[in-house]
Amino acid sequence: MGDALESQADEASYETIEHDWHEECGVFGVWRHPDAARLANYALYALQHRGQESAGIAVVDGPVLRHHRGMGLVSEAFTQADLAALTGHAAIGHVRYSTTGSSTLANAQPLVFAFRQGNLALAHNGNLVNAAQIRDQLDEEGSIFQSTSDTEVVAHLIARGGHRDFVENVRAGMKRIEGGYALVLLTNNCLVALRDPNGLRPLALGQLDGMHVVASETCAFDAIGASFVRDVEPGEMIVIDDHGLRAERFATAERKALCTFEYIYFARPDSDIDGMNVHLARKRLGRMLARTCPVEADVVTGVPDSSISAAIGFAEEAGIPYEIALVKNRYVGRTFIQPTQEQRREGVRLKLNAVRQVVEGKRVVIVDDSIVRGTTSARLIDLVRAAGATEAHMRISSPPVTHPCYYGIDTSDRTKLIAAHQSIAEIQKRIGADSLAYLTKEQMLEAFGMGDVKSHPFCNACFTGRYPTRLPAAPRALVGTSVAIRASRASRNGRE
Repeated sequence: MGDALESQADEASYETIEHDWHEECGVFGVWRHPDAARLANYALYALQHRGQESAGIAVVDGPVLRHHRGMGLVSEAFTQADLAALTGHAAIGHVRYSTTGSSTLANAQPLVFAFRQGNLALAHNGNLVNAAQIRDQLDEEGSIFQSTSDTEVVAHLIARGGHRDFVENVRAGMKRIEGGYALVLLTNNCLVALRDPNGLRPLALGQLDGMHVVASETCAFDAIGASFVRDVEPGEMIVIDDHGLRAERFATAERKALCTFEYIYFARPDSDIDGMNVHLARKRLGRMLARTCPVEADVVTGVPDSSISAAIGFAEEAGIPYEIALVKNRYVGRTFIQPTQEQRREGVRLKLNAVRQVVEGKRVVIVDDSIVRGTTSARLIDLVRAAGATEAHMRISSPPVTHPCYYGIDTSDRTKLIAAHQSIAEIQKRIGADSLAYLTKEQMLEAFGMGDVKSHPFCNACFTGRYPTRLPAAPRALVGTSVAIRASRASRNGRE
């Protein structure tokens, strides 16, 4: 049995206007490349969708470790002079989306340390669910922290490993860590990549001109001309140095539980994760949605960008024309935020616009990947109605989101999840749609090609409340690359 937390994280008074989900980060690593920093920079551009608040690169050049971190997009974080100064033969890179209130340079990654075995840089995607407890213990023992990121806990545990060999210290430190993570570590002598025992967060291995690379998604390999080799397995550690590559277990692989939302929303459509192409997976979700939740309509459209593939699948299966009825302003930031309700409404009009000539006088089906708080969906319905749509139907290519995520997704606490306390009929009324329908968990898994929907390699905790790992109650919150958890009570839930 696992302990599922009722998150009581403080909510900010503002809302994001593109979407209520935020993936936590993207990571990249390369060993033995003559211009490692520029290669990492290109890869981070490809992973930009996984984080837009900060970016960083660390390189090693013999005994020296150099790094640069900056706030904003990759293009804002690095100048040509910054990259030119990052000379070295190996690099790791990171793009980050933080939780509310923690968008500071101190929490930008890679985090860099000097310890008795040399230099160490860390980049992390995910959330360490027991980091708060470990940090409290380390605090009591006299450890000094330079950030509020849960990632820093990993560095302290490695430094305390007690072994002469760095890899053995990594193995010892990770035995204490629970949660979902993809980690890349860089020292003067090696690059290490790890994926959590449940495979909650993605991580792939590639090759470029005989050199090894790792990344959160395969789209990063395409950007640098690398070839995909394989996915890093759950509980696997990849060690790359001048002697080559070796793969070994640092933990026993648990039941595989890749985050379903990697396919539904987070990953780029051109990425392949654990053998499945993201675009084709989303199209299958759309086709399933059309078969199970049909509606008479004139036009199908998707919410840019993550829902377009599902909308195309829906339109093809339903025999209804697909149209670009919603246009996104790509020059407004992903989390464009304004302090007042009126300014937020104005922000929506800046971010998205409906094409009147497409929707006027039409019955429109809007396909979206999820509904979290309901605010975004209501705005979409308002947009197409204001542009003259006679009917506005909403179709969701995932089940209702009823529980928060603790593995590296910035979701609201459960009280802010609309499906946790309202029925589908109530949500339909709330957002103003003429009809609303979701996929069930079983339909979603069938669309993913799972013949036996009871035995599958996914984490669906946000739909079911059944978490694949134990979630210890946290005495206080950590902010940074993790979801802030302020939990004072825990309920009992079985593992899925």
